[in-house]
This record gives sequence, C-alpha cells and structure tokens, in this order.
Amino acid sequence: MANLKEIRNRIASVSSTMQITSAMKMVSAAKLKKAQDAITAMRPYADKLTELLQSLSASLDADSGSKYSDNRSVNKVLVVGITSNRGLCGAFNTNILKQCSYLAEEAHAGKQVDFVAIGKKANDFLGKKYTVIANHSDIYDDLTFDRSAAIAESLMEQFTNGSYDRIEIVYNKFKNAATQIIMTEQFLPIVPIEGEENASADYIFEPSKEEIVEQLIPKSLKTQLYKGIRDSFASEHGARMTAMHKATDNATELRNQLKLTYNKARQAAITNEILEIVGGAEALNN
Repeated sequence: MANLKEIRNRIASVSSTMQITSAMKMVSAAKLKKAQDAITAMRPYADKLTELLQSLSASLDADSGSKYSDNRSVNKVLVVGITSNRGLCGAFNTNILKQCSYLAEEAHAGKQVDFVAIGKKANDFLGKKYTVIANHSDIYDDLTFDRSAAIAESLMEQFTNGSYDRIEIVYNKFKNAATQIIMTEQFLPIVPIEGEENASADYIFEPSKEEIVEQLIPKSLKTQLYKGIRDSFASEHGARMTAMHKATDNATELRNQLKLTYNKARQAAITNEILEIVGGAEALNN
C-alpha cells in the first residue's frame, strides 16, 4: 500500500501544479489582449515616423547632417537588452540573452561592449559577465511613454557626448502569441535609407528640412525605444501564455498516466488480497 500512497501523493502534486499553470495561462491571456492592442495600434505610427525620418536624412547633404547621424569609427558599443522581470515564459529571455552574448563576443569582438538592462533577467545575467551601466527593470511597474523617453534621452546623450560610437537595441518583436522574432536594431547613429536622395524632392518644407529633421529625430528615437519595450512586453505575455498552456497539457497528461498506474497498482493489490483469502480458505478446508 505504500506504493499506492506514493502515487496518490504524486497525483495530488501534479494536480496542484496543473491548477497553478492554468491560472497563470489565464492571467497572461488577459494581459496579452491589452498589450497586443497597444503595440498593434502604435506600430504603424512608429514605423511611418522612422521611415519618414530616414527618408529625410538621406536627402540631406553630408555637411548638414544631424549629430545623431555621425558615423564614427566604432570602438565602443552600447547594447540595450530588453527582457522581462519574471521567468516561466519559455525561451523568451534566453533567446535575448544569447543574442546579447553573440553581439559582445562575436559581432563586436575586440571592441568595448557595455549594456543597458531593461528587465531583471537581463540585469541578473549580463551583470555577471559584462558591464551593465544602467538597469531599468522598474519600468514595467508603470510602462509609459514618458518613462521610456527618459531612457532614450540618456542613450542619445551617451552617443552625442562620445561615450559610445554605436547603440543597438535587442528585443522580441511580437508576431502572435506563439511566435516572437528576435530583433537587433541600430538605435544610433541613424542610418538613412539608401537610394532615397530624391524621395522628398516634390515637397516644400517650412521651416527648413534640417530643422524638421532635428525636431523629428528625438521624437522618433523615443518612439523607437518605446515600441521595442512595448513589443517585448506583449511578447512576454504571449510566450508565458504559450508556455503555461503547454505546461498545463503536460501536467494533464502526466496526471492521467499516474491515475492509470494507480488503478493498475490498486487492481493488482486487490487481486493479491483475493488470492491470499482464497488460498487461506483452501488451506483451512484441507
């Protein structure tokens, strides 16, 4: 009977785990809807703003280019790694951390590579291997454009004062609940679209094109970072919902297997008891 008791305990444990994963799945599903609506509504505006800025930047003369388009010799790189504060979301965080390690050890090998961590998982992992100059894990407590803009302003200042020659952002782009795409975007310097020199020839600019670009660049960069964080936030809940759905299915399957094992063991125990009773009765008759 000890074996039966052990199986019963395992069934109770798996059932408890299944309830937890099922609850986490429903919570993530509820949060995902709101986060998905936010990034879906924002993405067309952010993409169009970036496209417009790149097009205008491409049409400027080299001498009149912005300080944010300064292509210097790359010796110092700053990578912004965007992860979540919590786990239990499959390979969501692991993929970002692998990409950050790849950038530091292979893509920018031989250069100084530092990090800005957005998310506790990024700070915990990157802080053990590399230099993390800033940690903004608390942004998820109140994810607003203003808080993201403050981080973007800090990154812009790091670039313009010469602390870093290139700044890149690594995040998960939300595609659907089951699919996240790892993105590595160059934040600074701004890269104009090639072959767009005459894209704005038919437009009259007031004030000058240079002034418009100078006003658009900070707003575009702030929007780009905010979009990346929003994308990652939606991807996190999608990844967690998918991971908890799989965990619930696996727990259900394991519980069913344990119940079948328990029933077989119980049936075998009852059969043995019946055989012992029959054997004892025959012994008494003889």
